[in-house]
Amino acid sequence: MSKNLRSMLYSLAGILAIMLFLILFLGNALKIENFQVEQATLGLRLGFMFIGLLIVYAVYAATKENNAWEVGTRQVVWMAIGAALYAVFSWFFNATVFVVPSLSQVALRPAVAIPMFFGYAFGPVVGFFTGIVGNTFGDAISGFGLSPQWSVGNGLIGFIAGLPALFSDRKRSANAVLWIGGVLTALATVLYFMNSSETNMMFFDPARDVYGDQPIALTAGISVLIGFILVLAVRFGFGKNVDVAAAVTWGMLGNLIGIGYAALSDIWINGYSFVTAVVGEFLPAAGPNLIFAAILVPLLVVAYAAVQKQSGR
Repeated sequence: MSKNLRSMLYSLAGILAIMLFLILFLGNALKIENFQVEQATLGLRLGFMFIGLLIVYAVYAATKENNAWEVGTRQVVWMAIGAALYAVFSWFFNATVFVVPSLSQVALRPAVAIPMFFGYAFGPVVGFFTGIVGNTFGDAISGFGLSPQWSVGNGLIGFIAGLPALFSDRKRSANAVLWIGGVLTALATVLYFMNSSETNMMFFDPARDVYGDQPIALTAGISVLIGFILVLAVRFGFGKNVDVAAAVTWGMLGNLIGIGYAALSDIWINGYSFVTAVVGEFLPAAGPNLIFAAILVPLLVVAYAAVQKQSGR
């Protein structure tokens, strides 16, 4: 067994063990409310969690000779730091400490920049662990309960953000990713305008007794388009800085695919239609993430580069 294969199997097994411990032991056996998963759909939610892990393994298997899959002590330390930061900042911004208000049904989640950055800076495995484990603990300590398929979606954000490490020409790969992101953004936006009366399933306003039953606002409907325009601006504004350009564009793709995976899984889990999953869940969740990818990821990449330069690495 090669070192990379052993590292990948240990990493995925560790993630699976953590998730099952939190869901089945803390949530089901000990009945700790913050770690509970809706029992009626538990099997489906776990099923989509397993599928997410298989997707990660399949990408590894296709590129297993690449050094990006190396997981040593350094990567394990970054996994723990990334997951902890993502959990704490998710709670900080989205719970009761410092609630970032929704803007016309668009909930702002700046913490999503963390798995994007950790994936790009330290590799896809670190990004995946940061996203899936960090989101799980973030939801738990925020009192939202656990949604394993959405945690996997967050894991895929960090995982895909780390995939530039597989390519020798990061600028060329970033350009290809930009085209893919543009196509996905256009398709989702067109679907919104064809179904603009769809309800925003991600919008909650307890003070007005609103729980995902309000028609989606224009700002929320075009939020992915707004985010993509900002990503374009960063991509060409930092054209000479390959690291910033690659981090933002791959973070964008990770967000579109990761949130898309989570939203589409609700077709089976919650019985949503395709339109409801895309317009009602995907757009208002993925759009704000893209906005923060364009704003915060470049700052993190530039700051990390400065630290590396000072330390002589």
